[in-house]
Parts: sequence; structure tokens; C-alpha cells
Amino acid sequence: MLVSVRRIFERSTCYLSDIAPMNLPNSITMSRIACVPLLIWILSPAFPWTGHGATGLRGGEQEIIASLVFILASITDGLDGYLARRRNQITTMGMLLDPLADKLMVSAAYIVLVAYNPRIVPPWIAVLVIGREFLVSGLRSIAAAEGFTIEASEIGKLKTVIQIVSVVAAILAHRWDYWNWGGFIIAVHFIAVTAIYWMATVSIISAVDYFVGFWKKIDHASERKRKRRSFVLSRKQKPTPPSEHPSHIS
Repeated sequence: MLVSVRRIFERSTCYLSDIAPMNLPNSITMSRIACVPLLIWILSPAFPWTGHGATGLRGGEQEIIASLVFILASITDGLDGYLARRRNQITTMGMLLDPLADKLMVSAAYIVLVAYNPRIVPPWIAVLVIGREFLVSGLRSIAAAEGFTIEASEIGKLKTVIQIVSVVAAILAHRWDYWNWGGFIIAVHFIAVTAIYWMATVSIISAVDYFVGFWKKIDHASERKRKRRSFVLSRKQKPTPPSEHPSHIS
């Protein structure tokens, strides 16, 4: 028994020693994943600074901290990819973790906001956002299996920006309807509602754009396969000319 346990331990040690240490881009991606439970906790009733004036900020500590966490996590979204390309550290782990971190953060934010600020984020918004993420992930998986990729469009990048604004504004609108900033009135509630519905509209347009791009490529690939198959079948079915035998003179 002890010998078996020792062998298992030695094999595990050898396996772990063969794994390359996590590089900086992947570490940044992991920090974004770690922000997901942190954001959920901050926006939950269990967060200690939910009262007015708990830290001298005259209320709103919960909303401000949650907004900062989401903004920092969103910044790391572009930073890890940039560093991976700049340092030539693009890895399989990074290609897996980066989209996973994005979808976890976005899905968690909207699911929590449905309960945290339902007057701004109705449940169907969360369903739309998560459904769109599943659709795009499915299309990309099929595309990868077929040997081609679907590039991120400008509409998708615009959707990401509006998504960040909508989440931050919806969090802040839980406490404030407007801000008086140096004599300027910032309509936080109006910005949140506008951004949420703009985000929903752009998400639908982006999903359609991804699907059209996918369909064009998959249709082109299928057409090439059909032509190749037809060519092979035509070669197989082509009759061979009869062999000519020399005539014998009797």
C-alpha cells in the first residue's frame, strides 16, 4: 500500500515539474477570473460597507468599490492579450482562459445586477447577454473544428465598450440617480438605462454579424468540399477505354 502511494506521489511530482510556470499574461487572466467571486461578494448583502457613511464617503462605498473592480477587470481583458503578443507568450492555456474569463465576468455581472438593481437590469437582459455569449462560443468552436476562425468585428468591440459602461452605470444607479460634479449634473440613472438598452441592441446586431460571417465561411468550406467530392466521384466513374489487342492472321 505504501509503495503504491509513493509511486503515485512520484508520478504526480514528475508531472507537475514538467508544467511550465505560469507567465505574466496568464497570471493577469487568472486575476480577472478571481474578480468574479469578488464582484459577486461586493454586490451581495454580506458586504460589510452597505450602510451610509461607513467609511466617510457619505454612502455608496459598495457601488464605488464594485465599479472599480469591474473597471480594473475590464482593463486586464485587453492587457493580457497585448502582453502575450508583445512578449511572444501566447499559450494554449491563455487561449482557453481568456475567453472563459470574459464570459464569466460579463455573465456574473448581469446575473448579480438582476437582483441588485432590477429597475435597471430586467431578467431578459441577462438572458440575452448570456445567450449571445453561448451563441458566439458555439460558432467559434464549430469554426475551429472546420479549420477556420471568426475574427472579432468592430461591432463586437463596440459592444464590449457599451457593456462596460452599462454595468458600471447600473451599479452606480443603485445609489444615485444623478451626480452634481463641479456644477455639472450627470444623469446616472438615464445613462444606465440608455447604456443597457444600447448594449442589448448592439449585442443582437453583433450576434447576427457573427452568424453571417460564420455562415459565409462554413458555406464556402462546404462548397469546396462538394466540388472536391464531385471531382473524385467523376474520376472514379469515368469509363476506361477498351484495350486494343493485336489482330492475329490465320
